[in-house]
Amino acid sequence: MKLGTRGSALALAQARLVAEAVTAATGERVDLVEISTAGDKSSAPVAGLGVGVFVSALRDALAAKEIDFAVHSYKDLPTAAAVDGLTIAAVPPREDPREALVASGGRTLAELPRGARIGTGAPRRIAQLAALGLGFECVPIRGNVDTRLRKVRDGELDAVVLARAGIARLGRADEITEVLDPLLVLPAPAQGALAVECRTADTALVEALSALDDPFTRLAVVAERALLAALEAGCSAPVAALAEVAEGDDAADSPPGTYDGPGPAEPGTTYEIYLRGAALSHDGSFAVRLSGTGTLTAPATAAARAAAAEVGRRLAADLLANGADSVLGSAR
Repeated sequence: MKLGTRGSALALAQARLVAEAVTAATGERVDLVEISTAGDKSSAPVAGLGVGVFVSALRDALAAKEIDFAVHSYKDLPTAAAVDGLTIAAVPPREDPREALVASGGRTLAELPRGARIGTGAPRRIAQLAALGLGFECVPIRGNVDTRLRKVRDGELDAVVLARAGIARLGRADEITEVLDPLLVLPAPAQGALAVECRTADTALVEALSALDDPFTRLAVVAERALLAALEAGCSAPVAALAEVAEGDDAADSPPGTYDGPGPAEPGTTYEIYLRGAALSHDGSFAVRLSGTGTLTAPATAAARAAAAEVGRRLAADLLANGADSVLGSAR
């Protein structure tokens, strides 16, 4: 089978994880096919590239039957309706979705001085770092993980903020100097999650890939992306969200982003979904942070996914009612 992927080191690492899981589940050999996307060919800031720049070429290859399935970083997928003829056959278990700081001298965020230069290209991260009021200078950067970390080693930057998931998948988690508390810096919707996509008509492959699906990760991502879609916000908007699914009050009693999940889905068990969301002005001077909850049963069903999406839409409405609309207009 041919698995399409972007050619970056991180994308290839993620694709290999999926390929190994597919081979383990099916016994079939999986070959990686590297595909260059519009986002890979441009050096412009990600926020200015538009929606779907890292996925459209992969979807075109699927439609043309050049590959059998593709793996995406889920946060790169547009929140618009799924492409006709394609389906997300699996959402594997999520890597830790929190943000990570890599700073010179092994420093934490609190140990960095005023004026410290922190590299990140995400408006969401820039806004939340500014909102802390610690006087950091955020420096827009692009490039792969190694390029960003090298800027710290070479002294060009005092620190960078990256998704912990990406650093961990590259086997470089030991370089992280602090995992940031989501109460301070909330991650992007679907951060740390992967989406495995194939043609809807390939029913045997859809069934085979379903073995990789983690229903709790899928429900969390559904809620987060429903919030993003309801806010009509894209990658240029400082919007953040993190959902966790738990049996009883387990996730609510854990620090956000640290709950490991409820384990295998149990028939007849009721689960709670906890969603935190934030919308900020680009300079961090205005922020709305709220949370919402919902009850789910039979987590692997369409009904549970609909309930999770409703939690996201409700929280989006609450954010808008509390002023989020005033900071999202320009991003739209």
